[in-house]
Amino acid sequence: MSERVVVTGGCGLIGRAVVEELQRRGHAVTVVDNLSKPGGRVPAGAAFERVDLRDAEAARRAFAGHQSCVNLAALIGGIGYFHRYPADILADNDRIYAATFAAAAEHRMRRMVFVSSSMVYESARHFPTAEDDLARIPPPVTAYGFSKLSGEYYCRAFREQHGLRYAIIRPFNAYGPDEGAGEEIGAAHVIPDLIDKVLGGQDPLEILGDGSQTRCFTHVRDIARGIALALERPEAEDEDFNLSAARETRILDLARMIWERCRPGEALRVQSVASFPYDVQRRVPDVAKAERRMDWRAEIELEQGLDEVVRWQREQRR
Repeated sequence: MSERVVVTGGCGLIGRAVVEELQRRGHAVTVVDNLSKPGGRVPAGAAFERVDLRDAEAARRAFAGHQSCVNLAALIGGIGYFHRYPADILADNDRIYAATFAAAAEHRMRRMVFVSSSMVYESARHFPTAEDDLARIPPPVTAYGFSKLSGEYYCRAFREQHGLRYAIIRPFNAYGPDEGAGEEIGAAHVIPDLIDKVLGGQDPLEILGDGSQTRCFTHVRDIARGIALALERPEAEDEDFNLSAARETRILDLARMIWERCRPGEALRVQSVASFPYDVQRRVPDVAKAERRMDWRAEIELEQGLDEVVRWQREQRR
């Protein structure tokens, strides 16, 4: 079944991978993005409309003629970004959600796939954390986590009132090639940030906190495949899914893996930098539901993915 799919925020890291995956599956894709994020670019082969999705009328026009939507548009960045712009994140993301969900409902789309975030689990104390645990976890503390949880409420509210079917996807620590590092610490995600610093000759290598924080790093192509399944599979209708690699990795161990790829034979020295107030110490999902309902599991090992990202960043420096 091929459809005309609108992908909001399709010029970002996950968005570009989603567009490529949907095209590979035979869908016609229109990317709707305002190109506000540094490093964003229009994916090859997709139709493109530059739209400010905070504008409800502009969103309505952009969604016309499409059968489904992958909704990635949001203000997003690394941990430093969350702390610097909490008011903008809350206000702008709410306006984006209100406009895009209303447009999808008006055009009677078959399904909205809303791309949420692992940050909705930031207050979790039980691991691995399953989708059903969210009802028992205190709400997120950060504005970004709360805004993503709000987007999930939009899914259920528009289903109840307007019949808009949905699937919620919560990616865990997406990474991949084609994502640059930020200019300030914490502005970008940790993998491109660390690689950029190591290739740039930083020694000792600066890491936020003591490096004992853990994450499950998931390659963006695995996440894109899961999002495509959530759009297509009947079993995904009105459901929520964690998409993540199962492997838990300490940030200090990640730094060592990156160092060995970039500067083999040299001793790693690290220097702790004061972290931000809302730096989650542990994040480990239960991914059984995605495997059970959609036959999805992460396939790209972290070592393979890091080789790819390091190679890409080296090429950008030439």
